[in-house]
Amino acid sequence: MNRPTTRRSALALIACATTVATLQGVASPAAGAAARPKAPASAVARIEAQTARSVAASLASPAWRAQVRTAALGSHQVDLAALTRSAAADGTLGSRVAAADRSIAAAKGLDAGVGSLLRLRLGSDSMRAHLTPGTEPLVAATVTDEHAATVTAYDSHGRVHTLSAKQTPAQPVYVIDIDVSKATSAGLGVVDKAFDKAGLHGTKASAAKPAAGGYASTKVDAVSINDDEETWIEGDAEIFSLVSGFGQDGTVRVDSVDMPYLDTDHHTYYPNQILVNWSNYKYNEADVVMMEDDGDTNYGAFAKAIADALLTITDQGAYIPLVDAILNAVPSAWYTNDPDYVDSWYTLSTNSSGTLNGARGNGWITVEPYWVSSL
Repeated sequence: MNRPTTRRSALALIACATTVATLQGVASPAAGAAARPKAPASAVARIEAQTARSVAASLASPAWRAQVRTAALGSHQVDLAALTRSAAADGTLGSRVAAADRSIAAAKGLDAGVGSLLRLRLGSDSMRAHLTPGTEPLVAATVTDEHAATVTAYDSHGRVHTLSAKQTPAQPVYVIDIDVSKATSAGLGVVDKAFDKAGLHGTKASAAKPAAGGYASTKVDAVSINDDEETWIEGDAEIFSLVSGFGQDGTVRVDSVDMPYLDTDHHTYYPNQILVNWSNYKYNEADVVMMEDDGDTNYGAFAKAIADALLTITDQGAYIPLVDAILNAVPSAWYTNDPDYVDSWYTLSTNSSGTLNGARGNGWITVEPYWVSSL
């Protein structure tokens, strides 16, 4: 499974002292199967669905449909706002997409200055051969529930089609998604600002000065995760890290580390990435928590929930594991759509090295001590 066709588990490493036409692939629930409670659609999911309807209706225009086809075949994901600025596009579609972008940014707690977030992509590489000039694709919004059995798609006549989430349809489907990498990068800026305001970055007066010539760190040499429940419509997720421990001033310190490369399960990555800067910490231990962001995360709310929890924990003069405190701070609803818990590691130290299996058994990391020399 690869990035263009699946929404991958993303990791949040919190190192701290944490539709009603029938087509091929239509879902048919097994008789007697237990019904899974359906989580309410998030604001982002509702906006994506509305946009999918609008894009599907616009494909009634042959000229515009041809342009979208060319763009979709030429790129893994297409900036929808930029595409709608084409002369072949209906002007009303462009204004709707622009409004949707602003609404998504607000729903995710991002500044409107983040720009366009909505993207269009082909649901699967296997659909490319079927995306001929005479074909009119369906349009669907991505799903974030990896247990979803069906996908709702739309055609240019406004009809609704219900597709199987597990079996990739032969008919081409354009998927409306957001650029999770871009959103996460902006979101981590929001998180860092929130943590700074809350005092989770320590104070300038108490900030540690790296030892002469550099500082000690822990570097991630290799990392891999397991996730067998992805579907054809799920697209990119994003990995980010929140690295934390007790700062030099005795309060919990949290810093973000973006990990955009980790997008495929059962694959080993070799990032050689600094995870922990030990000069920021008072003690020789920290914890690591892995989480997943499928695109719905409100970063402001996420940061506040964690900060509120961590600020209640005081330095007792010794290392205190905070994995449970952080996980308990995240609302349970976030574990279905917004960032999902993946795995955790306890008691990472300056001397930690080798391959470390996650406590949940859903991933592993290989780390080593690394001295970062000054220039």
